[in-house]
Amino acid sequence: MNKLSIEEKVRVVACLVEGNSLRATTRMTGTHRGAIQKLLVELGAACSAYQDKTFCNLKLTRIQCDEIWAFIGCKQKNVKTTQHMREGWGDVWTWTALDAKTKLVPCWYVGTRDGGAAYHFIHDLKGRLANRVQLTTDGHKAYLEAVEDAFGSEIDYAMLQKIYGPTPKDSSEVRYSPAQCMGARRAVISGMPDFAHISTSFTERQNLTMRMSMRRFTRLTNAFSKKVENHEAAVALHFMHYNFARVHQTLRVTPAMEAGVADHVWSLEEIVKLLD
Repeated sequence: MNKLSIEEKVRVVACLVEGNSLRATTRMTGTHRGAIQKLLVELGAACSAYQDKTFCNLKLTRIQCDEIWAFIGCKQKNVKTTQHMREGWGDVWTWTALDAKTKLVPCWYVGTRDGGAAYHFIHDLKGRLANRVQLTTDGHKAYLEAVEDAFGSEIDYAMLQKIYGPTPKDSSEVRYSPAQCMGARRAVISGMPDFAHISTSFTERQNLTMRMSMRRFTRLTNAFSKKVENHEAAVALHFMHYNFARVHQTLRVTPAMEAGVADHVWSLEEIVKLLD
Protein backbone atom coordinates (compact mmCIF):
# COMPACT_ATOMS: atom_id res chain seq x y z
CA MET A 1 0.00 0.00 0.00
CA ASN A 2 2.95 2.33 0.65
CA LYS A 3 3.90 2.03 -3.01
CA LEU A 4 0.58 3.43 -4.22
CA SER A 5 0.63 7.05 -5.32
CA ILE A 6 -1.95 9.58 -4.15
CA GLU A 7 -3.68 9.33 -7.53
CA GLU A 8 -3.90 5.54 -7.28
CA LYS A 9 -5.28 5.73 -3.75
CA VAL A 10 -7.90 8.26 -4.87
CA ARG A 11 -9.02 5.96 -7.69
CA VAL A 12 -9.36 3.08 -5.25
CA VAL A 13 -11.33 5.15 -2.73
CA ALA A 14 -13.57 6.50 -5.50
CA CYS A 15 -14.53 2.94 -6.40
CA LEU A 16 -15.13 1.88 -2.79
CA VAL A 17 -17.35 4.82 -1.78
CA GLU A 18 -19.55 4.25 -4.83
CA GLY A 19 -20.43 0.76 -3.68
CA ASN A 20 -17.96 -1.44 -5.54
CA SER A 21 -16.53 -4.60 -4.03
CA LEU A 22 -12.82 -5.22 -3.46
CA ARG A 23 -12.59 -7.53 -6.46
CA ALA A 24 -14.44 -5.10 -8.72
CA THR A 25 -12.12 -2.32 -7.55
CA THR A 26 -9.17 -4.55 -8.40
CA ARG A 27 -10.46 -5.06 -11.92
CA MET A 28 -11.17 -1.37 -12.47
CA THR A 29 -7.96 0.06 -11.03
CA GLY A 30 -5.46 -2.75 -11.55
CA THR A 31 -4.47 -2.52 -7.87
CA HIS A 32 -3.84 -5.74 -5.96
CA ARG A 33 -6.72 -6.76 -3.69
CA GLY A 34 -4.42 -7.03 -0.68
CA ALA A 35 -3.24 -3.45 -1.17
CA ILE A 36 -6.85 -2.26 -1.49
CA GLN A 37 -7.84 -4.04 1.70
CA LYS A 38 -4.88 -2.62 3.61
CA LEU A 39 -5.67 0.87 2.34
CA LEU A 40 -9.30 0.44 3.41
CA VAL A 41 -8.40 -0.62 6.95
CA GLU A 42 -5.82 2.12 7.51
CA LEU A 43 -7.88 4.87 5.91
CA GLY A 44 -10.99 3.71 7.77
CA ALA A 45 -9.14 4.07 11.07
CA ALA A 46 -7.95 7.56 10.07
CA CYS A 47 -11.49 8.59 9.07
CA SER A 48 -12.90 7.27 12.32
CA ALA A 49 -10.30 9.14 14.38
CA TYR A 50 -10.87 12.39 12.48
CA GLN A 51 -14.64 12.32 12.89
CA ASP A 52 -14.35 11.31 16.54
CA LYS A 53 -12.20 14.40 17.13
CA THR A 54 -14.30 16.76 14.97
CA PHE A 55 -17.82 15.82 16.00
CA CYS A 56 -18.04 17.46 19.41
CA ASN A 57 -20.10 20.31 20.83
CA LEU A 58 -22.58 19.94 17.95
CA LYS A 59 -25.65 22.18 17.90
CA LEU A 60 -28.13 19.73 16.43
CA THR A 61 -31.89 19.72 16.92
CA ARG A 62 -33.76 16.55 15.90
CA ILE A 63 -31.90 13.23 16.11
CA GLN A 64 -33.22 9.99 14.62
CA CYS A 65 -31.64 6.64 15.51
CA ASP A 66 -31.86 3.23 13.91
CA GLU A 67 -29.93 -0.04 13.50
CA ILE A 68 -29.04 -1.74 10.21
CA TRP A 69 -28.23 -5.46 9.93
CA ALA A 70 -25.36 -7.20 8.16
CA PHE A 71 -23.21 -10.24 8.89
CA ILE A 72 -19.56 -11.19 9.18
CA GLY A 73 -18.46 -14.42 7.50
CA CYS A 74 -21.87 -16.08 7.70
CA LYS A 75 -25.30 -15.50 9.17
CA GLN A 76 -25.82 -16.15 12.86
CA LYS A 77 -27.75 -19.39 12.32
CA ASN A 78 -24.75 -20.84 10.46
CA VAL A 79 -22.17 -20.07 13.16
CA LYS A 80 -21.31 -23.55 14.44
CA THR A 81 -17.64 -23.64 15.37
CA THR A 82 -15.76 -21.95 18.20
CA GLN A 83 -13.24 -20.72 15.63
CA HIS A 84 -15.99 -18.75 13.89
CA MET A 85 -17.18 -17.39 17.24
CA ARG A 86 -13.66 -16.23 18.13
CA GLU A 87 -13.37 -14.47 14.79
CA GLY A 88 -16.60 -12.57 15.41
CA TRP A 89 -18.62 -14.25 12.67
CA GLY A 90 -22.38 -13.92 12.63
CA ASP A 91 -24.87 -11.07 12.68
CA VAL A 92 -23.56 -7.55 13.16
CA TRP A 93 -25.56 -4.36 13.64
CA THR A 94 -24.57 -0.79 12.84
CA TRP A 95 -26.28 1.76 15.07
CA THR A 96 -26.62 5.18 13.44
CA ALA A 97 -27.75 8.62 14.56
CA LEU A 98 -28.80 11.24 12.01
CA ASP A 99 -29.83 14.87 12.46
CA ALA A 100 -33.01 15.51 10.50
CA LYS A 101 -32.14 19.14 9.74
CA THR A 102 -28.50 18.94 8.66
CA LYS A 103 -28.53 15.22 7.63
CA LEU A 104 -25.26 14.85 9.57
CA VAL A 105 -24.40 11.44 11.03
CA PRO A 106 -22.53 12.47 14.21
CA CYS A 107 -21.87 8.96 15.48
CA TRP A 108 -22.33 5.28 14.78
CA TYR A 109 -21.48 2.00 16.47
CA VAL A 110 -20.78 -1.45 15.02
CA GLY A 111 -21.66 -4.33 17.34
CA THR A 112 -24.52 -6.43 18.62
CA ARG A 113 -28.13 -5.37 19.09
CA ASP A 114 -28.36 -5.62 22.87
CA GLY A 115 -28.45 -3.32 25.85
CA GLY A 116 -24.68 -3.00 26.10
CA ALA A 117 -24.40 -1.77 22.52
CA ALA A 118 -27.28 0.65 23.06
CA TYR A 119 -25.58 2.00 26.20
CA HIS A 120 -22.29 2.61 24.38
CA PHE A 121 -23.99 4.18 21.35
CA ILE A 122 -26.31 6.55 23.22
CA HIS A 123 -23.59 7.70 25.62
CA ASP A 124 -21.36 8.43 22.63
CA LEU A 125 -24.18 10.48 21.09
CA LYS A 126 -24.76 12.39 24.32
CA GLY A 127 -21.10 13.38 24.54
CA ARG A 128 -21.19 15.02 21.11
CA LEU A 129 -24.18 17.32 21.67
CA ALA A 130 -24.04 20.91 22.91
CA ASN A 131 -27.75 21.39 23.58
CA ARG A 132 -31.04 19.68 24.31
CA VAL A 133 -32.40 17.74 21.33
CA GLN A 134 -35.49 15.87 20.27
CA LEU A 135 -34.72 12.17 19.86
CA THR A 136 -36.77 9.59 17.98
CA THR A 137 -35.96 5.87 17.90
CA ASP A 138 -37.79 2.76 16.82
CA GLY A 139 -39.48 0.50 19.39
CA HIS A 140 -36.31 -1.40 20.34
CA LYS A 141 -36.50 -1.70 24.14
CA ALA A 142 -32.73 -1.41 24.58
CA TYR A 143 -33.02 2.32 23.91
CA LEU A 144 -35.17 2.97 26.98
CA GLU A 145 -32.60 2.41 29.71
CA ALA A 146 -29.73 3.71 27.58
CA VAL A 147 -31.41 7.05 26.84
CA GLU A 148 -32.51 7.50 30.46
CA ASP A 149 -29.04 6.70 31.76
CA ALA A 150 -27.28 9.05 29.30
CA PHE A 151 -29.67 12.01 29.15
CA GLY A 152 -31.86 11.72 32.24
CA SER A 153 -34.66 14.26 31.88
CA GLU A 154 -32.63 16.59 29.63
CA ILE A 155 -34.14 15.34 26.39
CA ASP A 156 -37.38 15.27 24.43
CA TYR A 157 -37.59 11.59 23.59
CA ALA A 158 -40.21 9.64 21.67
CA MET A 159 -40.49 6.17 20.15
CA LEU A 160 -42.06 5.37 16.80
CA GLN A 161 -43.45 1.86 17.22
CA LYS A 162 -44.41 0.25 13.92
CA ILE A 163 -47.37 -2.12 13.74
CA TYR A 164 -46.94 -5.05 11.36
CA GLY A 165 -49.58 -7.27 9.83
CA PRO A 166 -49.53 -11.08 9.70
CA THR A 167 -46.65 -12.87 7.99
CA PRO A 168 -47.44 -13.74 4.32
CA LYS A 169 -48.47 -17.36 3.79
CA ASP A 170 -46.51 -17.78 0.55
CA SER A 171 -43.10 -19.23 1.47
CA SER A 172 -41.34 -17.13 -1.16
CA GLU A 173 -42.78 -13.95 0.35
CA VAL A 174 -41.75 -15.09 3.81
CA ARG A 175 -38.14 -15.36 2.67
CA TYR A 176 -37.79 -12.16 0.67
CA SER A 177 -40.49 -9.78 1.91
CA PRO A 178 -41.01 -8.29 5.37
CA ALA A 179 -44.42 -8.27 6.98
CA GLN A 180 -46.68 -5.47 5.83
CA CYS A 181 -46.50 -2.33 7.97
CA MET A 182 -50.06 -1.49 9.00
CA GLY A 183 -49.21 1.76 10.76
CA ALA A 184 -47.12 3.38 13.48
CA ARG A 185 -47.75 4.42 17.06
CA ARG A 186 -46.03 7.49 18.52
CA ALA A 187 -45.11 7.10 22.18
CA VAL A 188 -43.72 9.99 24.22
CA ILE A 189 -41.10 8.69 26.64
CA SER A 190 -39.55 11.84 28.10
CA GLY A 191 -39.93 15.62 27.85
CA MET A 192 -42.17 17.34 25.30
CA PRO A 193 -41.23 16.20 21.79
CA ASP A 194 -42.95 17.87 18.84
CA PHE A 195 -45.40 15.29 17.45
CA ALA A 196 -44.89 16.62 13.93
CA HIS A 197 -41.24 15.56 14.08
CA ILE A 198 -41.59 12.14 15.71
CA SER A 199 -40.22 10.20 12.77
CA THR A 200 -37.44 7.84 11.71
CA SER A 201 -37.89 8.40 7.97
CA PHE A 202 -34.56 10.16 7.41
CA THR A 203 -32.48 7.57 9.23
CA GLU A 204 -34.30 4.73 7.46
CA ARG A 205 -33.50 6.42 4.15
CA GLN A 206 -29.90 6.57 5.34
CA ASN A 207 -30.02 2.77 5.64
CA LEU A 208 -30.68 2.60 1.90
CA THR A 209 -27.76 4.95 1.24
CA MET A 210 -25.52 2.65 3.26
CA ARG A 211 -26.61 -0.46 1.37
CA MET A 212 -26.10 1.31 -1.97
CA SER A 213 -22.70 2.79 -1.03
CA MET A 214 -21.11 -0.20 0.69
CA ARG A 215 -21.05 -3.43 -1.23
CA ARG A 216 -20.70 -5.52 1.93
CA PHE A 217 -24.13 -4.33 3.08
CA THR A 218 -25.90 -5.61 -0.06
CA ARG A 219 -28.32 -8.38 0.88
CA LEU A 220 -28.87 -11.75 -0.85
CA THR A 221 -25.36 -11.75 -2.35
CA ASN A 222 -21.91 -13.01 -1.37
CA ALA A 223 -20.63 -9.46 -0.78
CA PHE A 224 -20.20 -9.73 2.99
CA SER A 225 -17.33 -8.83 5.30
CA LYS A 226 -14.92 -11.56 6.38
CA LYS A 227 -13.54 -9.61 9.36
CA VAL A 228 -15.29 -7.19 11.67
CA GLU A 229 -12.27 -4.85 11.42
CA ASN A 230 -12.82 -4.54 7.65
CA HIS A 231 -16.51 -3.93 8.25
CA GLU A 232 -15.80 -1.14 10.73
CA ALA A 233 -13.30 0.45 8.35
CA ALA A 234 -15.79 0.43 5.48
CA VAL A 235 -18.42 2.10 7.68
CA ALA A 236 -15.99 4.80 8.83
CA LEU A 237 -14.89 5.55 5.26
CA HIS A 238 -18.50 5.68 4.11
CA PHE A 239 -19.52 8.22 6.73
CA MET A 240 -16.42 10.33 6.09
CA HIS A 241 -17.39 10.54 2.43
CA TYR A 242 -21.09 11.03 3.23
CA ASN A 243 -20.57 13.76 5.84
CA PHE A 244 -17.75 15.72 4.20
CA ALA A 245 -17.45 14.95 0.48
CA ARG A 246 -20.89 14.06 -0.85
CA VAL A 247 -23.16 17.01 -1.65
CA HIS A 248 -26.64 16.27 -0.34
CA GLN A 249 -29.25 16.52 -3.07
CA THR A 250 -31.68 18.53 -0.93
CA LEU A 251 -29.22 20.69 1.01
CA ARG A 252 -26.95 21.47 -2.00
CA VAL A 253 -24.03 21.29 0.44
CA THR A 254 -22.51 18.48 2.47
CA PRO A 255 -24.02 17.59 5.87
CA ALA A 256 -20.82 18.72 7.57
CA MET A 257 -21.09 22.16 5.94
CA GLU A 258 -24.75 22.42 6.93
CA ALA A 259 -23.83 21.54 10.52
CA GLY A 260 -21.03 24.11 10.58
CA VAL A 261 -18.12 21.70 11.06
CA ALA A 262 -16.70 22.15 7.52
CA ASP A 263 -16.35 25.16 5.23
CA HIS A 264 -16.01 23.40 1.87
CA VAL A 265 -16.76 20.19 0.01
CA TRP A 266 -13.94 17.75 0.68
CA SER A 267 -12.23 16.06 -2.25
CA LEU A 268 -11.28 12.39 -2.20
CA GLU A 269 -7.64 13.49 -2.19
CA GLU A 270 -8.20 15.33 1.09
CA ILE A 271 -9.75 12.20 2.59
CA VAL A 272 -6.81 10.08 1.43
CA LYS A 273 -4.36 12.58 2.96
CA LEU A 274 -5.83 11.82 6.40
CA LEU A 275 -3.40 8.90 6.31
CA ASP A 276 -0.60 11.43 6.81
